[in-house]
Amino acid sequence: MPMTMTQKILADHAGLDEVAAGQLIMAKLDGVLGNDITTPVAIKEFEKAGFDSVFDKDRVFVVLDHFVPNKDIKAAQQSKTCREFCSHHSVSNFFDVGKMGIEHALLPEQGLVTAGDCIIGADSHTCTYGALGAFSTGVGSTDMAAGMATGQAWFKVPEAIKVNLTGKLNQGVSGKDVILSLIGMIGVDGALYQSLEFMGPGVCSLSIDDRLCICNMAIEAGAKNGIFPVDEITLEYMKGRSQREPKIFSADEDAEYARTIDLDLSSLEPIVSYPHLPENTHPAAESGHIEIDQVVIGSCTNGRMEDMDAAYEILHGKKVKDGVRCIIIPATMEIYKQCIENGYLMSFIEAGAVVSTPTCGPCLGGYMGILADNERCISTTNRNFVGRMGHVSSEVYLASPYTAAASALNGYITDPRTVME
Repeated sequence: MPMTMTQKILADHAGLDEVAAGQLIMAKLDGVLGNDITTPVAIKEFEKAGFDSVFDKDRVFVVLDHFVPNKDIKAAQQSKTCREFCSHHSVSNFFDVGKMGIEHALLPEQGLVTAGDCIIGADSHTCTYGALGAFSTGVGSTDMAAGMATGQAWFKVPEAIKVNLTGKLNQGVSGKDVILSLIGMIGVDGALYQSLEFMGPGVCSLSIDDRLCICNMAIEAGAKNGIFPVDEITLEYMKGRSQREPKIFSADEDAEYARTIDLDLSSLEPIVSYPHLPENTHPAAESGHIEIDQVVIGSCTNGRMEDMDAAYEILHGKKVKDGVRCIIIPATMEIYKQCIENGYLMSFIEAGAVVSTPTCGPCLGGYMGILADNERCISTTNRNFVGRMGHVSSEVYLASPYTAAASALNGYITDPRTVME
């Protein structure tokens, strides 16, 4: 029976020769992830169920990133719960202040996920790791608790959408524009409980950072997961990094897909998602003069090194518009250190931006950049729902680091190509 890439990974982890869309399976897990918000809930369920040990102290990953460094007493208590649990169970991959990072940037960087893995995480953007040829998806804290104890999770095998990529991105266009364009085409429920499987000749032109960004936002189209084939770019990224031997799966040529979407990368332009849904997309060039109060460059979507490169390319030697708050958040300590070594931090500060320690912070309306009533923010984060980043009357516009940085200079939403010429 022909299978998609996702179906092959799930079949392998379920110990089956084949699986079909809609089939319920129990699969072995290569990793279980939680953060400072979701892990305390999972710990409570873990203990309530009477579990007394984790299935593998090296395969449970706990990353304190949403409210860390702690913003208040409640956040501090949540972090304390995680610290005590991980200490008690000798969890080796526990990331706290000083070595933490935004979870979905940190795990690939540390080699904790690799090709062919089956990963669950109590965070919806766990689908990020499909960029490395893994099946990864978000679950609730109860499923995380069961996964930590048993090393297994149940799934309904998803059917798949084939996204055929051709061409190559132009200057000022990035992976963020790819996924925003796709979501604009199919809508926030256009891939509901389906696998978005990216393939075609255009894949080789996309960097790992582009692919991580694209898979990160697969959930914003309702997808169960997003996934890329493993190629030389993937293998080079994993070389000397992966803590386990990669296992490469490829879709059968005659695999069945619910539909095929053709996307010419060379035809794409900088895109902005207007409030209050990621599907509300518009070309940055057609935004007019939508004035902004704040810019955020960071998050698990766009806080990686190439995103810092893009911000530097736009902001270096220039000034953020008076009255605009520009917040830049490198996603991990390694990225933060690279920014220091490259001279980026000095350049960002001289431009009038503030640089934060790695944190999810403003993305979820947590801290480090909350919006007041009627304020507008252009952000490289992944969601722009009502009240997502603060007051219910505030507005969040989603864009790439190029577009966000260019907008910081002008004080209104800007096509980055106009400042790159």
